[in-house]
Amino acid sequence: MSRVGLLFGSFNPVHVGHLILAEHFATRTDLTEVWLVVTPHNPFKAAADLLPEAERLHLVQLAIAGNPRLRAEDIEFGLPRPSYTIATLDALRQRHPSHDFVLLMGADNLLGLPRWQESARLLAEVDIYVYPRPGAAVPDLAPFPRVEVLTAPLLDISATYIRESLRAGRSIRYLVPAAVEAELLK
Repeated sequence: MSRVGLLFGSFNPVHVGHLILAEHFATRTDLTEVWLVVTPHNPFKAAADLLPEAERLHLVQLAIAGNPRLRAEDIEFGLPRPSYTIATLDALRQRHPSHDFVLLMGADNLLGLPRWQESARLLAEVDIYVYPRPGAAVPDLAPFPRVEVLTAPLLDISATYIRESLRAGRSIRYLVPAAVEAELLK
């Protein structure tokens, strides 16, 4: 059974910070692959500033082209909205029964995990690899027995910063892969 990491995100747009994390987990852990799961709408975020989902998926595909350990995943596009991680996990397990899925998340998300849909089931059924986030303390892990905190190189880059730079006509070179930059500047 192959272990596949799931990195969920709006990827609005995908940037080098996402890619560095995905590559790190795909090559420096027991994971065979990392799938970047493009979320149509995170229930904890406003939808107003989202690029269309098909465009965000396309940008992820451009960003990871040629990397056999990374995959763009659009399973949530066909699921009820808003998207809940547990429902996505159930759908992925049904579609890919030979995979053991591992959630990848920042320490900031771990703090909010008890508020997630069916969080007790999620915490009981899934291994979670947590990476540190600037300004987010890692909580006491006693309530999270399947959580492992791993180090990873982090860049303090946000999709919001990239969108604001684009609106202001500023360069986004090196913040996103060249193919993503070319697509965004069309």
